[in-house]
Amino acid sequence: MKREHYKELGAFLKTRRAKISPLEVGLSEDLRRRTPGLRREEVAALSGIGLTWYTWLEQGRDIKVSSAVLESLARVLLLDEQEKAHLYTLAGQVLEEEISSSEIIVTPVLQRVLDSLVLSPSFIMDTRWNIISWNKAASAVFGDFNKINVCERNMVWMMFNNDAYKSLFVDWEFHAKGMLARFRSTTAKYIDDLWLIEFIEKLKKKSEKFSLWWSKYEVETKIGFHKKIKHPAAETMIFEFASFDVSDSPNLKLIVNNPLPGTDTDIKIKLLLKIDNLEY
Repeated sequence: MKREHYKELGAFLKTRRAKISPLEVGLSEDLRRRTPGLRREEVAALSGIGLTWYTWLEQGRDIKVSSAVLESLARVLLLDEQEKAHLYTLAGQVLEEEISSSEIIVTPVLQRVLDSLVLSPSFIMDTRWNIISWNKAASAVFGDFNKINVCERNMVWMMFNNDAYKSLFVDWEFHAKGMLARFRSTTAKYIDDLWLIEFIEKLKKKSEKFSLWWSKYEVETKIGFHKKIKHPAAETMIFEFASFDVSDSPNLKLIVNNPLPGTDTDIKIKLLLKIDNLEY
């Protein structure tokens, strides 16, 4: 395991320890506590590990962690399934991978799949969350991706630094936090990747919100939620969000925003695309 994994693991443990109240784990409240959450010695005792060893773990030292210890920590820190999976990934209990440096190409077949989703703004995203291909509906609803610098045509970058894109979201903070948590979950196994390290540092300097929320170490794998936006020409539109792995290209994901049934979103997309037949 590499140095960045240890640092990330230590920081993750600290933030989770701070979220747990003594009462939640059967301890009495102490009015003399200066900081919220559990103390290091309490986590160590409840987990059955030494205080010095646990302190080193939070400090990001080079320590090999067994699955038994991880299970115990997950139990004491009341981690949910997503957080537990993230803990295991950071501790090197899954195969480490590197973000593929090979050229990623959207095949003509995949592009035709995108184009066939006429009323569903959709695009293809790579492992780094770069948008590498899209359909006409995506450009009509979310903006012309051709006009965005290829270095900034990234889902996370746009969510925090592209004002036109940010302004579309009715509840921007909710969607930005959720995206950040999903980004952290999907990139945890690439934490030593140089591109990812530099990308995160750039975002921290560019966006105060990103820097603040990134430090909270939230993780999430949830998909299948509604996305409400306010388009400058079409007004309110509501979509069902879904993400699919591309089976023959494991480094790619198909992102689909389907008009929510029972709304007039599909009609508005037809108008934006100048589709005359409203029964399309």
